[in-house]
Amino acid sequence: MTAPDDPADLPPYAGLDPAGITLVRDSAGAAAARRVLEAADALGFDTESRPTFVRGEASSGPHVVQLATDSHCFLYQVDHLADLADLRAVLESPGLVKAGFGLGDDLRRLASKCDIHCGGVLDLAQLLRPNRREAMGVKKAVAGLLGRRMEKSKRVATTNWASRKLSERQMLYAANDAHAALCVYRAWVAGQAR
Repeated sequence: MTAPDDPADLPPYAGLDPAGITLVRDSAGAAAARRVLEAADALGFDTESRPTFVRGEASSGPHVVQLATDSHCFLYQVDHLADLADLRAVLESPGLVKAGFGLGDDLRRLASKCDIHCGGVLDLAQLLRPNRREAMGVKKAVAGLLGRRMEKSKRVATTNWASRKLSERQMLYAANDAHAALCVYRAWVAGQAR
């Protein structure tokens, strides 16, 4: 995989539109999402946590868990779900690949806050690292494997992910982080088959 000299010259990564994103805030929504997600062979995976701004302050996240198929992303608002059983079943399934970037903190926080111990996880940041010191980020992987430019707003990244009402910008940001991971995973698998 070679990253382009100037990713700004690449066409933009389109990602999902709002119609392809579902907020999961109740048990009926979690059950419906589980049926869709368990029918997939692989998922894009990420989490979002409300940022901390005070040195030494522990994160209370994750607040949002994103799981994406090729055409849809489910955003689980874990603080507003009374029951995490359906989310736990998907995340702990060892036979369902969940691909994402830099998942170490995500996995620790899920275990600590939600008692969810993920299985079938593939950390693309480690898998695609160009050298032993530097892990690969989603923007560089999207440029190198998909030939697209992915925009990531720091302003949106540092918003309040614990809020009950997420903005459309937050939902698109979160969904496309997970969706891009799945697209990169698919491109990597296709490259391995050559």
